[in-house]
Amino acid sequence: MIEDGLSYPMREDWVGRIVIGGVLGLLSVFVIPTFAVFGYLVRVLERTVAGDDVPPAFDDWGDLLAKGVVAVLIALAYSVVPLIAYGVVVSVVVGIGSGIGGDLGALIGLTGALLAVAFVPVLFFIYYAVPAALTAYAVRGEVSAAFDAGLLKPTLFSAEYLLAVLMPLLISVGVFLVSVVLLVTIVGAVLVPFVQFYGQVAVFRMFGSAFAAVNDRIEDPAGPEADGVGDGGVAV
Repeated sequence: MIEDGLSYPMREDWVGRIVIGGVLGLLSVFVIPTFAVFGYLVRVLERTVAGDDVPPAFDDWGDLLAKGVVAVLIALAYSVVPLIAYGVVVSVVVGIGSGIGGDLGALIGLTGALLAVAFVPVLFFIYYAVPAALTAYAVRGEVSAAFDAGLLKPTLFSAEYLLAVLMPLLISVGVFLVSVVLLVTIVGAVLVPFVQFYGQVAVFRMFGSAFAAVNDRIEDPAGPEADGVGDGGVAV
């Protein structure tokens, strides 16, 4: 999986794609280019799940931006809601502990402190769930698919997807180290967004591959009956 992911961004006419992606990264401070990059990554998911081994082109920019905006909103929904809920729980527990006082209050306060340490698992949940949600959206073309538990469950609880989530961490570390080296010089610093775009495409290729490998609902969402076959039916 990792070899496929690393080789994917450099297939066929790859130089132009990397250049465009890197330039968009350089201009990401203007927000709109960020949407374009997210839209492109959604297309990577679409084509990967469809079985296409060649990265998509940067074209149909209106569609690209629209998909990017939706992808960002989905990612925010998965990020903001857990973080708010987590913050409320910690605040309430700590507040109760402070109000009660004494040994019991200290114990409740300690519980609140332990909950604060649990912030790392919350971040991991976000990192784990968002790629699957974005892939579901890419496959179905519907925002609701990103929140369809029945569609996401087979992927989220699969060993393939777990590996697809953990392996990109290695790629991210590699991209980070390369970026640090490049930042030593001005010319190298300019190249950082291009390296980062390459890493993003490779990682999303791996996410899409894992989703396609474990979720048979992608190919036949409605089951055998959709084709008129099953329960004695005859295909027409």
